[in-house]
Amino acid sequence: MQEAMLYEKVKLNTVQCNLCQHRCRIEDGQKGICQVRENQKGILYSLVYGKAIATNVDPIEKKPLFHFQPGSHSYSLATVGCNFHCLFCQNADIAHLPRNQGRVIGKDLSAATIVEKALESGCQSVSYTYTEPTVFFEYAYDTARLAHKAGLKNVFVSNGYMTPEAIKIISPYLDAINVDLKAYDDEIYKKYMGARLDKMLESITTIFKAKIWMEITTLVVPTVNDTREQLSGIARFIASLNPDIPWHISRFHPSYKFTTEGPTPFPILKMGQEIGKEKGLHFIYLGNVWGEEDEHTICWNCGQMLIKRFGFSVQENNVKDGKCFNCKTSIPGVGLG
Repeated sequence: MQEAMLYEKVKLNTVQCNLCQHRCRIEDGQKGICQVRENQKGILYSLVYGKAIATNVDPIEKKPLFHFQPGSHSYSLATVGCNFHCLFCQNADIAHLPRNQGRVIGKDLSAATIVEKALESGCQSVSYTYTEPTVFFEYAYDTARLAHKAGLKNVFVSNGYMTPEAIKIISPYLDAINVDLKAYDDEIYKKYMGARLDKMLESITTIFKAKIWMEITTLVVPTVNDTREQLSGIARFIASLNPDIPWHISRFHPSYKFTTEGPTPFPILKMGQEIGKEKGLHFIYLGNVWGEEDEHTICWNCGQMLIKRFGFSVQENNVKDGKCFNCKTSIPGVGLG
């Protein structure tokens, strides 16, 4: 255990956690919504510090990040726990382990060792992923600082529900983030995620203003967020920040407690893509649909193929000095070529 960051005492032995937008008030002996931060006699502790439940070397495209060091690999890390309770969670076996089984488990792995392993494996970055990095913030923060000193980039794959205070602390060391924007309706966020849309949009806006490279993913779940209205709201919001923010429209497959619906029909994904174009977005990708041309990066100005992909593999990269090789339009991102 390690004492948590970003909390305050509000009365004798009661604390308020200010790490995520839930801002849980936690009584002595109780845990926050994430189930991995516990108040012990007025001191808030992280129960997952240094306890890795999963590590792996992944293509950066798996995050998914398509405009950040394409073709590189990222040393990926997770602990158990999450501050959402999504019924269609893709990693529920580890994300919801503390909530479902009341257990916090993981292999002891120090921040320094993570950085060593990342360098040894030829990775260009460390990704805090699979579960929600916000809930293992202290572990991620210490690792990110060491990785930064070692010349590695840092990446969050996140539901984005961090407070402005948390974003301010991590921003000097966080180079990129993929944020899940799961719907554009407060009732959907409350019912399926246990969160609030306005707080979600506030966090995304704060991340954008912090100048952290950001890409946004929407997992399109049948009967939940697969309507034109939902997808239009998301696309319109992204475009209002910057039309250069890549939008990944991802196919749902039955999982966790949401198994009555089949995979997202491909025409629904294509509808989302067309909506994104209508709203002025420059880079729209379809995920979990291997082999489709919609994984490629195309110059929004002249239509030339710039980065050709198959799944998580980059097969061709024609970006030159951050620009389209043909019309010289700037292609936003980090380390594109």
